Amino acid sequence: MRRALLTLALSLSPILVAPAAYAVEPAKPDLARGQTIASQVCAACHGADGNSPSPANPGLAGQIPEYIEKQLQNFRATPGKKAERENAIMAGMAATLSPEDARNVAAFYASQKPKGGVSRSKELAFLGQKIYRAGNAATGLPACAGCHGPTGAGLPAQYPRLAGQFAEYTTAQLKSFHDGQRANDTNRMMRAIAAKMSEREMRAVSDYIAGLR
Repeated sequence: MRRALLTLALSLSPILVAPAAYAVEPAKPDLARGQTIASQVCAACHGADGNSPSPANPGLAGQIPEYIEKQLQNFRATPGKKAERENAIMAGMAATLSPEDARNVAAFYASQKPKGGVSRSKELAFLGQKIYRAGNAATGLPACAGCHGPTGAGLPAQYPRLAGQFAEYTTAQLKSFHDGQRANDTNRMMRAIAAKMSEREMRAVSDYIAGLR
């Protein structure tokens, strides 16, 4: 009898461990669904393909999908807790998206090709290049390239793509970090960095970033 029970237990053991051995992976983003959401919800401000028609709104084409998804999550308020990133327009937009839809639209925009921008001031771009590549040792300002890469491509799942972004938008965000109006940066990293920047340095690095490829 004991031998029979042992034989039965051994025969069942592969079945019992199978679910853990074959864990279900998350479904891949639905790019078609993401495109539909982009055309219906996001296109007016960010463009149907993520190339924004206005410098007041960021270009999203080619952006790291995890970054877009995080921002959409941060714009959402939850019961008893305000949004980590406050913006009346984006709060309303983000509130209409399920986590799956946010992931889908993020993946769609990430798959699109950015058109890129241009630097407008040779003088500012020259200073911006120095700051982007080497920072400012006198004020303890680190190089932007350390996190966002030498070409502004960013680092997947950690730091956003900057290359080609509107100078006006980048400057506005740096000022918001500097003044503490934007506070959804991990470990206060961007607030600490922006606090060490003068307004001219912000404009300079933004102008340089706009021309990065």
